[in-house]
Amino acid sequence: MNASMMQRAEARFNHVVAFDVAKATLSVHILPSGESLSLSNSASAIRRLLNREQKRNTKLGLGAMLVVCEATGGYEKLVLDTAMAMGIDCHRAHGSSVKAYARFRGQHAKSDPIDAALIAQYGRQKPDLRLYQPPRQEDSALRELMGRRADLKHMIGAEQSRLEHVTLDAVRKSLNTHLKALQGQLDAIEREIETLTNRDETLSARAELMQTLAGIGPVTAHTILAFMPEIGHIPGPAAASLAGLAPYDRDSGKDHRRRHILAGRGQIRTCLYMAAQAAIRSHPHFRDFATRLIQKGKPFKVAVTATMRKLIVILSAMLKANEPWKHAAKACV
Repeated sequence: MNASMMQRAEARFNHVVAFDVAKATLSVHILPSGESLSLSNSASAIRRLLNREQKRNTKLGLGAMLVVCEATGGYEKLVLDTAMAMGIDCHRAHGSSVKAYARFRGQHAKSDPIDAALIAQYGRQKPDLRLYQPPRQEDSALRELMGRRADLKHMIGAEQSRLEHVTLDAVRKSLNTHLKALQGQLDAIEREIETLTNRDETLSARAELMQTLAGIGPVTAHTILAFMPEIGHIPGPAAASLAGLAPYDRDSGKDHRRRHILAGRGQIRTCLYMAAQAAIRSHPHFRDFATRLIQKGKPFKVAVTATMRKLIVILSAMLKANEPWKHAAKACV
């Protein structure tokens, strides 16, 4: 990812083709014509529609054209890939942003055509949309491998929990057999991850750099690179927000409530929780930071969360500057 991948739309788009995506079908709404239609979620159908709209754009001089859709568990990928291959600007909208826009408009009705029209208006009226850029093939592969690793770890943990309570030998044998198979699959996936990161210079260099920071090991580095590829190309506070580690105020008048973190990418928070505790134990820089918060009356969990936020902000700065952690040379105790 480079600076061009963080390009933002400076002006509003006048010609918008919006897709409400389902597994097999697409509801489409087009502005400024206001046309609504439905088509199959196939590359050929999408290409025919976008070819038609490109010709219409040229004929009528509609200006900048945008394809916009909501993130839908990967089913939107065909729309985005097809549009990108045709050289059309794209935006993949986060579901919470579209819902907030619907509340702003006071819109409560919901159907596929209504949602497509809402997404079209969102794409046309929001001036600072972040343009979509497809991830590198290696980044996509790492994300898929780390996702599978997390699935296998979850299944192993579940089977181990069941093993603690069984009394029948037949059930114990079944669980042990399954655990052995799952562990074999986990070992194979971890070898694939190691092979991928060693083969790709970008992933290897970034992961090695990240591990100069106290508490960050290979699994944490690979998880962050897989699920937050933007890190190092966005400001530290934005990285904390994406991870769901930015505290939000809840004040109103004289009422000052405790701030809370909200939403974000759960995979990042899970790995950083363990990393933060390791950093607090292993390095005086983070241990002193957490101790100061606890001495001010903050619960330990709040101190750990603040350390998690500090870690992701430092990692973002390190990757942006392409420099190791400044305290890395100091001996850990």
